[in-house]
Amino acid sequence: VGEEVVDFQHFMIERLRGELARVNLEHRTLIAASRGNLSSQGRVHKAALAILAAPSFEQLLQIVTTDLAVLLDVDIVTLGVESSASPTRLMPHGIHLLRAGTVDALLGADRNVLLQADLPGDAALFGGAAGLVRSQALLRISIGRNAPTGLLCIGARRVGRFNPGLGTELLAFLSRVLGITISQWLSPGR
Repeated sequence: VGEEVVDFQHFMIERLRGELARVNLEHRTLIAASRGNLSSQGRVHKAALAILAAPSFEQLLQIVTTDLAVLLDVDIVTLGVESSASPTRLMPHGIHLLRAGTVDALLGADRNVLLQADLPGDAALFGGAAGLVRSQALLRISIGRNAPTGLLCIGARRVGRFNPGLGTELLAFLSRVLGITISQWLSPGR
C-alpha cells in the first residue's frame, strides 16, 4: 500500500514557487508603474511651474513651444489656435492656426484630452515635425468665453507613449494651467 502513495509535497512546493514568482512579478510591475507615475507627475508639475513663471506672453509661448518638450520628455509640443484667419498666415514657430471647430472635431465637444497611441502626426497640428510623431496627446485649451479655443499638441516618436488607457488628469491639469495663464496675459490692464 505504501508504494502506491503519491508524494504531493513536491507538487505543492512547485505550485507555491510558481505563485510566489507571479506575486513577485506583480509586485515589481506595480513598483515600476508607481515610479513611472511619480516621474510623470513631477514632469507635469515642472512644466506647470515653468508656464506660471513666464515673465512675458512671448516668453510663455517660447516655453510652450520649446521648453515643454524637454520638460515632458517628448519630441514636439505645439500650440494650435482656432481662427477664421487664413491658416497660411505666418505664425511663430510651434504655433498653428486651426479652422474654427477643429478642436471639437478632433476631441469631441465633451472631451478635453485625447490620447492616441499609434497615429502619424498631422502637419496641421505639428507642422514640419509631423513626420516624427507616432503617438500624440491633444489637450483642449480654454482661454475664455470670448477667446478662441486652443489645442496643445504633444507628440512623441515612440508608438504607445500616449496610450488611450492612461489617466489624463495630469494633462488636463496642465492644459488648465496653460489656459488660465494665457487668459491672464491677454487680460486688459495687465
